[in-house]
Amino acid sequence: MQIILLDKVVNLGNLGEIVRVKDGYARNFLIPSGRARRATATAKQEFEVKRAELEKAAAGKLTQAQAVGEKLSGTTVKLTQKAGVDGRLFGSVTNADIAEELTKNGYQVVKAQIRMPNGPIKLVGDSTVSVALHTDVVVGITVSVYGETV
Repeated sequence: MQIILLDKVVNLGNLGEIVRVKDGYARNFLIPSGRARRATATAKQEFEVKRAELEKAAAGKLTQAQAVGEKLSGTTVKLTQKAGVDGRLFGSVTNADIAEELTKNGYQVVKAQIRMPNGPIKLVGDSTVSVALHTDVVVGITVSVYGETV
């Protein structure tokens, strides 16, 4: 299926590009989330009319994400979890836990924006995770996990 991208999509393209994707990806994710539109003749004409408006909105989102990224960069999130004597956690620290703590600290972050390259944190100590605020803005934060003995 050919679609017009209404937003920048990682590994797919930029705003305004017409790309071919699998039908399910377009129907189930891109179109419902407002990131794309089916590339028909009328849709192409309507997009060209709204192009400047969409580019301005995309630039606004980018500058807002960069401003939040500057404040968030280098932040340390402190979490306390139950742990054994050897420093292993009972359970793990997930992206939802980190997003919840960042929200408590005043940042608007959802769990889907937290990137944990090594999976959930299962040990006491410091770990580095990435927060993808925008497709072009990815900042690193430190997560300090403290053990609470049972």
